[in-house]
Amino acid sequence: MPKVDIGDAEIYYEETGSGDPVMFVPGLGGGAAVWGQQVPYFSKIYRCIAHDHRGCGQSTYSVIDYSVDQMAADAIRLMDALGIEKAHWVGHSTGGAMGQIVAQDYPDRLASLVLSATWAGQDEYFNRAFAARKGVLSREGTLEYARHSILTLLPPWYITQNPEKIAELEGYLAGADQPVEIMESRINAICAYDRRNHMGDICMPTLVIVAEDDMVTPRYLSDELADGVSGAEKVILPTGGHFMNHILIDEYNKEVGDFLSRQSVN
Repeated sequence: MPKVDIGDAEIYYEETGSGDPVMFVPGLGGGAAVWGQQVPYFSKIYRCIAHDHRGCGQSTYSVIDYSVDQMAADAIRLMDALGIEKAHWVGHSTGGAMGQIVAQDYPDRLASLVLSATWAGQDEYFNRAFAARKGVLSREGTLEYARHSILTLLPPWYITQNPEKIAELEGYLAGADQPVEIMESRINAICAYDRRNHMGDICMPTLVIVAEDDMVTPRYLSDELADGVSGAEKVILPTGGHFMNHILIDEYNKEVGDFLSRQSVN
């Protein structure tokens, strides 16, 4: 399994296809596998890279105070190790928060930015929701955390209609190997993240995409981003919840694909 040494950690990554590089960056769960419905589609045209965040999956389980800035810096060091000078960035949720930091602090490294179900800064709803999830994790462990999280990650109709898929997802989420203290620190990191004052610094082509019924990063947070990033395009999918890229697969891939097809790394 390919890993690269970024100095104080090893980062697991998957690379498929050739062409302009696209970084597919996962959310809080931190696993490259969340892009399983996108990478096979986009690798027909692009060099697709997806990685496990530090503290997740097959990357090093560093016991540190995590931050979104640190996660973004790890991704930049991964790009350096892979010889990627400039790339398109498709970031979902926490991966979108990381993408904002890269766009603001390392603008020469991005050709374009897709902000998928993400946010520029937390609010009362966001903090209460993640405090509740963290409380379940701390008191009850990873299985109950997975069961609790699924109720907001996916639309109610999808949970009802797909019990076998939900059971599989629940097992995947509950089977996370990282220590609870790492998971707690990563939740703290996203609750501390706030770059609202820097939205206007993003100067590359940007697509903001979210589902109307997202309960983790509600639509209004994407509206705020689209309004704050000059020239940003916005797509609202009718359903799909926070995992819209797994539910409205064709629609999601088409919207992101149409956007990327109009961009260039040169």
